[in-house]
Amino acid sequence: MVADMAHPLERIHPRSLKYLTRHVDRLVAGRLWAKVLIGMLLGVVVGILLGPSVGWLPTSWARPLGEWLALPGLLFLSVIQMIVVPLVVAAVIRGIAASTDVQQLKQGGILLAAYFLGTTVVATVLGIVLGTILRPGDYVDPEIARGLGGRSAPSGIEPLEGGEINLTTLPGEIVSMLPVNPLGAMVEGEMLQVVLFSLLLGVALISLSPATSKPLLDLMGSLQAVCMAIVGGMMRLAPYAVFGLLARVMLNTGIGVLTGVGAYVIAVLIGMLALLGVFVALAVLLGGQRPLRFLSDIRDAQLLAFSTDSSAATMPLSIQTAEEKLGVRPSIAQLVMPIGASVNMGGTALYQGLATLFMAQLFSIDLSMASLVALVVTALGASIGAPATPGVGIVVLATVLQASGIPLAGLALILGVDQVLERVRCVLNVTGDLVAATVMDRFLPSETSRVEEQQVEDRLEAERRRTGEDVITRSA
Repeated sequence: MVADMAHPLERIHPRSLKYLTRHVDRLVAGRLWAKVLIGMLLGVVVGILLGPSVGWLPTSWARPLGEWLALPGLLFLSVIQMIVVPLVVAAVIRGIAASTDVQQLKQGGILLAAYFLGTTVVATVLGIVLGTILRPGDYVDPEIARGLGGRSAPSGIEPLEGGEINLTTLPGEIVSMLPVNPLGAMVEGEMLQVVLFSLLLGVALISLSPATSKPLLDLMGSLQAVCMAIVGGMMRLAPYAVFGLLARVMLNTGIGVLTGVGAYVIAVLIGMLALLGVFVALAVLLGGQRPLRFLSDIRDAQLLAFSTDSSAATMPLSIQTAEEKLGVRPSIAQLVMPIGASVNMGGTALYQGLATLFMAQLFSIDLSMASLVALVVTALGASIGAPATPGVGIVVLATVLQASGIPLAGLALILGVDQVLERVRCVLNVTGDLVAATVMDRFLPSETSRVEEQQVEDRLEAERRRTGEDVITRSA
Protein backbone atom coordinates (compact mmCIF):
# COMPACT_ATOMS: atom_id res chain seq x y z
CA MET A 1 0.00 0.00 0.00
CA VAL A 2 2.80 2.41 0.89
CA ALA A 3 4.63 1.66 -2.32
CA ASP A 4 1.50 2.26 -4.39
CA MET A 5 0.99 5.66 -2.78
CA ALA A 6 4.66 6.63 -2.89
CA HIS A 7 4.85 6.04 -6.62
CA PRO A 8 2.53 8.91 -7.70
CA LEU A 9 4.08 11.21 -5.09
CA GLU A 10 7.44 10.89 -6.82
CA ARG A 11 5.96 11.70 -10.23
CA ILE A 12 3.68 14.72 -9.72
CA HIS A 13 4.93 18.16 -8.70
CA PRO A 14 2.57 21.18 -8.34
CA ARG A 15 4.00 24.70 -8.21
CA SER A 16 4.38 26.16 -4.73
CA LEU A 17 2.06 28.89 -3.52
CA LYS A 18 5.15 30.99 -2.74
CA TYR A 19 5.47 31.88 -6.44
CA LEU A 20 2.28 33.93 -6.13
CA THR A 21 3.92 36.45 -3.79
CA ARG A 22 4.20 38.82 -6.75
CA HIS A 23 0.64 39.89 -5.95
CA VAL A 24 1.71 41.17 -2.52
CA ASP A 25 5.39 42.04 -3.01
CA ARG A 26 4.56 45.60 -4.02
CA LEU A 27 2.37 45.99 -0.94
CA VAL A 28 5.23 44.93 1.34
CA ALA A 29 7.71 47.18 -0.48
CA GLY A 30 5.21 50.05 -0.34
CA ARG A 31 4.97 49.80 3.46
CA LEU A 32 1.30 48.91 3.53
CA TRP A 33 1.57 48.34 7.28
CA ALA A 34 2.52 52.01 7.81
CA LYS A 35 -0.44 53.15 5.73
CA VAL A 36 -2.72 50.93 7.80
CA LEU A 37 -1.37 52.47 11.02
CA ILE A 38 -2.00 55.95 9.63
CA GLY A 39 -5.52 54.89 8.65
CA MET A 40 -6.12 53.63 12.21
CA LEU A 41 -4.94 56.88 13.77
CA LEU A 42 -6.96 59.07 11.41
CA GLY A 43 -10.03 56.87 11.90
CA VAL A 44 -9.87 57.27 15.69
CA VAL A 45 -9.31 61.05 15.47
CA VAL A 46 -12.07 61.67 12.92
CA GLY A 47 -14.49 59.43 14.80
CA ILE A 48 -13.84 61.22 18.10
CA LEU A 49 -14.18 64.68 16.55
CA LEU A 50 -17.47 63.83 14.86
CA GLY A 51 -18.79 61.51 17.58
CA PRO A 52 -20.68 62.14 20.84
CA SER A 53 -17.53 62.98 22.83
CA VAL A 54 -16.92 66.26 20.93
CA GLY A 55 -20.20 66.60 19.09
CA TRP A 56 -19.18 68.54 16.00
CA LEU A 57 -22.03 66.80 14.19
CA PRO A 58 -25.51 66.02 15.52
CA THR A 59 -26.20 62.35 16.17
CA SER A 60 -28.74 62.22 13.36
CA TRP A 61 -25.95 63.05 10.88
CA ALA A 62 -23.04 61.28 12.56
CA ARG A 63 -24.46 57.75 12.51
CA PRO A 64 -25.33 57.69 8.76
CA LEU A 65 -21.93 59.22 8.03
CA GLY A 66 -20.27 56.47 10.04
CA GLU A 67 -22.01 53.79 7.97
CA TRP A 68 -20.82 55.36 4.71
CA LEU A 69 -17.28 55.76 6.05
CA ALA A 70 -17.30 52.06 6.97
CA LEU A 71 -18.41 50.97 3.49
CA PRO A 72 -14.87 50.37 2.13
CA GLY A 73 -14.06 48.35 5.26
CA LEU A 74 -17.19 46.24 4.99
CA LEU A 75 -16.44 45.54 1.33
CA PHE A 76 -12.85 44.66 2.23
CA LEU A 77 -13.93 42.21 4.95
CA SER A 78 -16.51 40.57 2.69
CA VAL A 79 -14.05 40.01 -0.17
CA ILE A 80 -11.33 38.60 2.10
CA GLN A 81 -13.84 36.26 3.72
CA MET A 82 -15.04 35.26 0.25
CA ILE A 83 -11.64 34.04 -0.97
CA VAL A 84 -10.34 32.37 2.21
CA VAL A 85 -12.16 29.04 1.84
CA PRO A 86 -11.15 28.36 -1.80
CA LEU A 87 -7.60 29.53 -1.06
CA VAL A 88 -7.25 27.21 1.94
CA VAL A 89 -8.78 24.22 0.11
CA ALA A 90 -6.42 24.65 -2.85
CA ALA A 91 -3.38 25.24 -0.65
CA VAL A 92 -3.97 22.19 1.57
CA ILE A 93 -4.59 19.84 -1.38
CA ARG A 94 -1.54 21.01 -3.29
CA GLY A 95 0.53 21.09 -0.10
CA ILE A 96 -0.10 17.38 0.39
CA ALA A 97 0.84 16.72 -3.24
CA ALA A 98 4.13 18.55 -2.60
CA SER A 99 5.17 16.00 0.05
CA THR A 100 8.21 13.93 -0.82
CA ASP A 101 7.07 10.59 0.62
CA VAL A 102 4.10 9.01 2.33
CA GLN A 103 6.00 8.13 5.51
CA GLN A 104 6.82 11.80 6.01
CA LEU A 105 3.16 12.65 5.37
CA LYS A 106 1.92 10.16 7.99
CA GLN A 107 4.38 11.19 10.67
CA GLY A 108 3.93 14.85 9.80
CA GLY A 109 0.16 14.71 10.24
CA ILE A 110 0.33 13.14 13.70
CA LEU A 111 3.18 15.32 14.96
CA LEU A 112 1.66 18.49 13.51
CA ALA A 113 -1.73 17.83 15.13
CA ALA A 114 -0.07 17.22 18.52
CA TYR A 115 2.06 20.35 18.18
CA PHE A 116 -0.86 22.59 17.21
CA LEU A 117 -3.01 21.28 20.04
CA GLY A 118 -0.20 21.71 22.55
CA THR A 119 0.71 25.27 21.61
CA THR A 120 -2.95 26.32 21.48
CA VAL A 121 -3.54 24.98 24.99
CA VAL A 122 -0.40 26.78 26.22
CA ALA A 123 -1.60 30.04 24.64
CA THR A 124 -5.06 29.73 26.23
CA VAL A 125 -3.64 28.94 29.67
CA LEU A 126 -1.20 31.86 29.32
CA GLY A 127 -4.12 34.19 28.63
CA ILE A 128 -6.01 32.90 31.68
CA VAL A 129 -2.97 33.24 33.94
CA LEU A 130 -2.28 36.80 32.81
CA GLY A 131 -5.95 37.70 33.20
CA THR A 132 -5.87 36.33 36.76
CA ILE A 133 -2.67 38.18 37.67
CA LEU A 134 -3.30 41.52 35.94
CA ARG A 135 -7.07 41.61 36.55
CA PRO A 136 -7.81 44.25 33.88
CA GLY A 137 -11.57 44.09 34.58
CA ASP A 138 -11.04 45.65 38.01
CA TYR A 139 -9.91 48.91 36.38
CA VAL A 140 -13.23 49.54 34.63
CA ASP A 141 -15.73 51.81 36.39
CA PRO A 142 -18.36 49.58 38.07
CA GLU A 143 -21.05 51.95 36.81
CA ILE A 144 -20.13 50.96 33.24
CA ALA A 145 -20.60 47.28 34.07
CA ARG A 146 -23.97 47.98 35.70
CA GLY A 147 -25.00 50.00 32.65
CA LEU A 148 -24.14 47.09 30.39
CA GLY A 149 -25.85 44.53 32.58
CA GLY A 150 -29.32 45.07 31.16
CA ARG A 151 -28.32 45.25 27.54
CA SER A 152 -28.28 42.53 24.93
CA ALA A 153 -25.31 41.50 22.81
CA PRO A 154 -24.18 44.03 20.18
CA SER A 155 -26.02 43.78 16.88
CA GLY A 156 -24.59 41.27 14.42
CA ILE A 157 -22.63 39.25 16.98
CA GLU A 158 -24.02 35.77 17.49
CA PRO A 159 -22.12 32.89 19.11
CA LEU A 160 -21.10 29.98 16.94
CA GLU A 161 -23.38 26.99 17.31
CA GLY A 162 -22.28 24.33 19.75
CA GLY A 163 -23.56 22.35 22.69
CA GLU A 164 -22.22 20.89 25.89
CA ILE A 165 -19.72 18.08 25.32
CA ASN A 166 -19.58 15.06 27.66
CA LEU A 167 -18.64 11.38 27.41
CA THR A 168 -22.02 10.56 25.91
CA THR A 169 -21.95 13.20 23.19
CA LEU A 170 -18.19 13.04 22.45
CA PRO A 171 -18.40 10.26 19.77
CA GLY A 172 -21.04 12.25 17.92
CA GLU A 173 -18.92 15.39 18.13
CA ILE A 174 -15.96 13.52 16.63
CA VAL A 175 -18.08 12.25 13.75
CA SER A 176 -19.54 15.73 13.20
CA MET A 177 -16.06 17.09 12.47
CA LEU A 178 -16.26 15.36 9.08
CA PRO A 179 -18.48 17.32 6.72
CA VAL A 180 -21.49 15.38 5.44
CA ASN A 181 -21.95 18.23 2.97
CA PRO A 182 -18.54 19.74 2.07
CA LEU A 183 -20.13 22.59 0.11
CA GLY A 184 -22.31 23.42 3.11
CA ALA A 185 -19.23 23.52 5.35
CA MET A 186 -17.58 25.90 2.91
CA VAL A 187 -20.63 28.16 2.80
CA GLU A 188 -20.87 28.23 6.62
CA GLY A 189 -17.12 28.83 7.02
CA GLU A 190 -16.60 25.72 9.17
CA MET A 191 -12.84 25.75 8.71
CA LEU A 192 -12.03 22.59 10.65
CA GLN A 193 -14.44 20.62 8.46
CA VAL A 194 -13.08 22.32 5.35
CA VAL A 195 -9.49 21.42 6.27
CA LEU A 196 -10.40 17.79 7.04
CA PHE A 197 -12.22 17.49 3.72
CA SER A 198 -9.21 19.00 1.92
CA LEU A 199 -6.84 16.61 3.68
CA LEU A 200 -8.92 13.59 2.66
CA LEU A 201 -9.17 14.83 -0.91
CA GLY A 202 -5.44 15.52 -1.07
CA VAL A 203 -4.49 12.08 0.28
CA ALA A 204 -6.87 10.43 -2.18
CA LEU A 205 -5.41 12.42 -5.07
CA ILE A 206 -1.82 11.39 -4.40
CA SER A 207 -2.86 7.73 -4.42
CA LEU A 208 -3.99 8.07 -8.04
CA SER A 209 -1.92 8.15 -11.19
CA PRO A 210 -0.54 11.57 -12.20
CA ALA A 211 -2.71 11.57 -15.34
CA THR A 212 -5.82 11.32 -13.17
CA SER A 213 -4.85 13.80 -10.44
CA LYS A 214 -3.17 16.42 -12.63
CA PRO A 215 -6.38 18.10 -13.94
CA LEU A 216 -7.71 18.78 -10.43
CA LEU A 217 -4.31 19.98 -9.21
CA ASP A 218 -4.14 22.33 -12.23
CA LEU A 219 -7.60 23.63 -11.30
CA MET A 220 -6.48 24.20 -7.69
CA GLY A 221 -3.45 26.11 -9.00
CA SER A 222 -5.64 28.38 -11.10
CA LEU A 223 -7.92 28.91 -8.10
CA GLN A 224 -4.94 29.95 -5.98
CA ALA A 225 -3.76 32.41 -8.61
CA VAL A 226 -7.21 34.00 -8.91
CA CYS A 227 -7.60 34.30 -5.12
CA MET A 228 -4.19 35.93 -4.71
CA ALA A 229 -4.90 38.35 -7.57
CA ILE A 230 -8.06 39.39 -5.69
CA VAL A 231 -6.08 39.76 -2.46
CA GLY A 232 -3.46 41.89 -4.19
CA GLY A 233 -6.15 44.20 -5.56
CA MET A 234 -8.18 44.46 -2.36
CA MET A 235 -5.14 45.19 -0.18
CA ARG A 236 -5.02 48.66 -1.66
CA LEU A 237 -8.27 49.28 0.21
CA ALA A 238 -6.81 48.21 3.58
CA PRO A 239 -5.86 51.70 4.88
CA TYR A 240 -9.24 53.13 3.87
CA ALA A 241 -10.99 50.07 5.29
CA VAL A 242 -9.46 50.35 8.74
CA PHE A 243 -9.98 54.13 8.72
CA GLY A 244 -13.69 53.77 8.03
CA LEU A 245 -14.29 50.91 10.48
CA LEU A 246 -12.57 52.68 13.36
CA ALA A 247 -14.23 56.00 12.51
CA ARG A 248 -17.65 54.34 12.65
CA VAL A 249 -16.91 52.78 16.05
CA MET A 250 -15.75 56.11 17.48
CA LEU A 251 -18.76 57.91 15.97
CA ASN A 252 -21.10 55.51 17.72
CA THR A 253 -19.37 55.18 21.09
CA GLY A 254 -17.10 58.15 21.64
CA ILE A 255 -13.70 58.23 23.34
CA GLY A 256 -15.07 56.44 26.39
CA VAL A 257 -14.63 53.11 24.64
CA LEU A 258 -10.88 53.73 24.67
CA THR A 259 -10.41 55.14 28.17
CA GLY A 260 -12.69 52.54 29.77
CA VAL A 261 -10.72 49.55 28.52
CA GLY A 262 -7.18 50.88 28.59
CA ALA A 263 -6.10 48.28 31.16
CA TYR A 264 -7.63 45.54 29.00
CA VAL A 265 -5.69 46.70 25.94
CA ILE A 266 -2.44 46.80 27.91
CA ALA A 267 -3.09 43.34 29.32
CA VAL A 268 -3.76 41.89 25.86
CA LEU A 269 -0.59 43.47 24.45
CA ILE A 270 1.44 42.10 27.39
CA GLY A 271 -0.07 38.70 26.69
CA MET A 272 0.82 38.89 23.00
CA LEU A 273 4.42 39.83 23.87
CA ALA A 274 4.59 36.90 26.30
CA LEU A 275 3.26 34.53 23.62
CA LEU A 276 5.79 35.90 21.15
CA GLY A 277 8.47 35.05 23.71
CA VAL A 278 7.12 31.49 23.93
CA PHE A 279 7.18 31.15 20.13
CA VAL A 280 10.72 32.48 19.89
CA ALA A 281 11.81 30.07 22.62
CA LEU A 282 10.26 27.17 20.69
CA ALA A 283 11.97 28.33 17.50
CA VAL A 284 15.32 28.38 19.30
CA LEU A 285 15.01 25.21 21.40
CA LEU A 286 13.07 22.99 18.98
CA GLY A 287 13.61 24.68 15.61
CA GLY A 288 17.34 25.42 15.90
CA GLN A 289 16.88 29.13 15.09
CA ARG A 290 18.77 32.13 16.46
CA PRO A 291 16.30 34.49 18.21
CA LEU A 292 17.21 37.86 16.70
CA ARG A 293 17.84 36.38 13.26
CA PHE A 294 14.51 34.57 13.42
CA LEU A 295 12.59 37.75 14.25
CA SER A 296 14.39 39.61 11.47
CA ASP A 297 13.66 36.87 8.93
CA ILE A 298 9.90 36.75 9.62
CA ARG A 299 9.40 40.52 9.81
CA ASP A 300 7.90 40.94 6.32
CA ALA A 301 5.39 38.14 6.89
CA GLN A 302 4.40 39.67 10.22
CA LEU A 303 3.92 43.12 8.69
CA LEU A 304 1.79 41.69 5.88
CA ALA A 305 -0.29 39.78 8.45
CA PHE A 306 -0.84 43.03 10.35
CA SER A 307 -1.88 44.77 7.12
CA THR A 308 -4.18 42.06 5.76
CA ASP A 309 -5.54 40.85 9.13
CA SER A 310 -5.71 37.38 7.56
CA SER A 311 -3.23 34.54 7.99
CA ALA A 312 -4.72 32.86 4.90
CA ALA A 313 -4.02 35.87 2.69
CA THR A 314 -0.44 35.92 4.05
CA MET A 315 0.20 32.27 3.11
CA PRO A 316 2.31 32.80 -0.05
CA LEU A 317 4.73 35.10 1.76
CA SER A 318 4.74 32.82 4.82
CA ILE A 319 5.73 29.82 2.68
CA GLN A 320 8.42 31.85 0.92
CA THR A 321 9.75 33.08 4.28
CA ALA A 322 9.85 29.55 5.70
CA GLU A 323 11.71 28.14 2.70
CA GLU A 324 14.08 30.94 1.72
CA LYS A 325 14.84 32.63 5.06
CA LEU A 326 14.28 29.98 7.73
CA GLY A 327 15.72 27.10 5.70
CA VAL A 328 12.64 24.88 5.91
CA ARG A 329 12.33 22.11 3.32
CA PRO A 330 9.79 23.00 0.61
CA SER A 331 7.72 19.86 1.26
CA ILE A 332 7.37 20.78 4.95
CA ALA A 333 6.62 24.47 4.37
CA GLN A 334 3.97 23.74 1.74
CA LEU A 335 2.25 21.27 4.06
CA VAL A 336 2.47 23.10 7.40
CA MET A 337 1.62 26.67 6.39
CA PRO A 338 -1.79 26.07 4.73
CA ILE A 339 -2.98 23.85 7.59
CA GLY A 340 -1.55 26.20 10.20
CA ALA A 341 -3.25 29.21 8.63
CA SER A 342 -6.57 27.46 9.15
CA VAL A 343 -6.33 25.72 12.53
CA ASN A 344 -3.26 27.07 14.38
CA MET A 345 -4.59 30.16 16.16
CA GLY A 346 -2.33 30.72 19.15
CA GLY A 347 -2.87 34.47 19.26
CA THR A 348 -6.63 34.02 19.05
CA ALA A 349 -6.60 31.36 21.80
CA LEU A 350 -4.67 33.61 24.20
CA TYR A 351 -7.11 36.43 23.47
CA GLN A 352 -10.12 34.19 24.23
CA GLY A 353 -8.71 33.24 27.61
CA LEU A 354 -7.68 36.74 28.67
CA ALA A 355 -10.81 38.47 27.33
CA THR A 356 -13.06 35.97 29.11
CA LEU A 357 -11.30 36.65 32.41
CA PHE A 358 -11.69 40.39 31.74
CA MET A 359 -15.43 40.01 31.18
CA ALA A 360 -15.82 37.84 34.27
CA GLN A 361 -14.06 40.46 36.39
CA LEU A 362 -16.12 43.21 34.75
CA PHE A 363 -19.37 41.56 35.86
CA SER A 364 -17.93 40.31 39.20
CA ILE A 365 -18.29 36.65 38.21
CA ASP A 366 -15.99 34.18 39.97
CA LEU A 367 -14.90 31.31 37.71
CA SER A 368 -14.16 28.05 39.53
CA MET A 369 -11.27 25.77 38.60
CA ALA A 370 -13.72 23.52 36.76
CA SER A 371 -14.98 26.55 34.82
CA LEU A 372 -11.41 27.50 33.91
CA VAL A 373 -10.70 23.98 32.63
CA ALA A 374 -13.91 24.13 30.59
CA LEU A 375 -12.80 27.55 29.33
CA VAL A 376 -9.53 26.05 28.04
CA VAL A 377 -11.40 23.28 26.21
CA THR A 378 -13.97 25.69 24.73
CA ALA A 379 -11.37 28.23 23.64
CA LEU A 380 -9.29 25.43 22.10
CA GLY A 381 -12.18 24.17 19.99
CA ALA A 382 -13.39 27.63 19.04
CA SER A 383 -9.92 28.82 18.01
CA ILE A 384 -9.14 25.73 15.91
CA GLY A 385 -12.46 25.95 14.09
CA ALA A 386 -12.32 29.71 13.47
CA PRO A 387 -11.95 31.00 9.89
CA ALA A 388 -8.66 32.75 9.12
CA THR A 389 -10.50 35.97 8.26
CA PRO A 390 -10.83 39.48 9.70
CA GLY A 391 -13.63 40.13 12.16
CA VAL A 392 -14.13 36.54 13.31
CA GLY A 393 -12.33 36.91 16.67
CA ILE A 394 -15.19 38.74 18.37
CA VAL A 395 -17.66 36.07 17.18
CA VAL A 396 -15.45 33.30 18.56
CA LEU A 397 -15.21 35.21 21.85
CA ALA A 398 -19.01 35.37 21.99
CA THR A 399 -19.06 31.57 21.82
CA VAL A 400 -16.55 31.24 24.66
CA LEU A 401 -18.40 33.79 26.83
CA GLN A 402 -21.72 32.05 26.31
CA ALA A 403 -20.20 28.68 27.28
CA SER A 404 -18.75 30.30 30.43
CA GLY A 405 -22.06 31.88 31.45
CA ILE A 406 -20.83 35.47 31.05
CA PRO A 407 -23.16 38.16 29.59
CA LEU A 408 -22.47 38.98 25.95
CA ALA A 409 -23.36 42.63 26.59
CA GLY A 410 -19.75 43.27 27.64
CA LEU A 411 -18.66 42.83 24.02
CA ALA A 412 -19.94 46.33 23.32
CA LEU A 413 -17.14 47.66 25.51
CA ILE A 414 -14.31 46.13 23.47
CA LEU A 415 -15.66 46.34 19.93
CA GLY A 416 -13.68 49.48 19.13
CA VAL A 417 -10.29 48.34 20.40
CA ASP A 418 -10.79 44.88 18.89
CA GLN A 419 -10.31 46.39 15.43
CA VAL A 420 -6.69 47.02 16.42
CA LEU A 421 -6.03 44.03 18.67
CA GLU A 422 -7.30 41.63 16.01
CA ARG A 423 -4.39 42.56 13.75
CA VAL A 424 -1.92 41.89 16.54
CA ARG A 425 -3.50 38.47 17.05
CA CYS A 426 -3.09 37.74 13.34
CA VAL A 427 0.63 38.57 13.59
CA LEU A 428 0.98 36.05 16.43
CA ASN A 429 -0.99 33.42 14.49
CA VAL A 430 1.35 33.74 11.49
CA THR A 431 4.39 33.70 13.78
CA GLY A 432 3.12 30.47 15.33
CA ASP A 433 2.78 28.89 11.88
CA LEU A 434 6.35 29.82 10.96
CA VAL A 435 7.65 28.41 14.24
CA ALA A 436 5.72 25.20 13.59
CA ALA A 437 7.36 24.90 10.17
CA THR A 438 10.86 25.15 11.69
CA VAL A 439 10.03 22.58 14.36
CA MET A 440 8.49 20.10 11.91
CA ASP A 441 11.45 20.53 9.56
CA ARG A 442 13.81 19.50 12.33
CA PHE A 443 11.85 16.56 13.73
CA LEU A 444 10.36 14.99 10.59
CA PRO A 445 12.82 12.62 8.90
CA SER A 446 13.21 12.61 5.14
CA GLU A 447 15.10 10.52 2.61
CA THR A 448 16.35 13.70 0.92
CA SER A 449 18.18 16.63 2.45
CA ARG A 450 16.93 20.21 2.22
CA VAL A 451 19.65 21.06 -0.32
CA GLU A 452 18.70 18.13 -2.54
CA GLU A 453 15.00 18.93 -2.22
CA GLN A 454 15.61 22.57 -3.10
CA GLN A 455 17.72 21.62 -6.11
CA VAL A 456 14.89 19.42 -7.37
CA GLU A 457 12.41 22.24 -6.77
CA ASP A 458 14.59 24.69 -8.72
CA ARG A 459 14.86 22.29 -11.68
CA LEU A 460 11.12 21.70 -11.66
CA GLU A 461 10.38 25.43 -11.59
CA ALA A 462 12.73 25.97 -14.53
CA GLU A 463 10.83 23.26 -16.39
CA ARG A 464 7.50 24.87 -15.50
CA ARG A 465 8.64 28.17 -16.92
CA ARG A 466 9.90 26.49 -20.07
CA THR A 467 6.78 24.42 -20.69
CA GLY A 468 4.14 26.74 -19.20
CA GLU A 469 2.79 23.84 -17.09
CA ASP A 470 1.68 24.47 -13.52
CA VAL A 471 1.86 20.80 -12.46
CA ILE A 472 4.83 18.78 -13.72
CA THR A 473 4.33 15.06 -14.17
CA ARG A 474 7.06 12.53 -14.81
CA SER A 475 6.67 9.12 -16.39
CA ALA A 476 7.41 6.03 -14.33
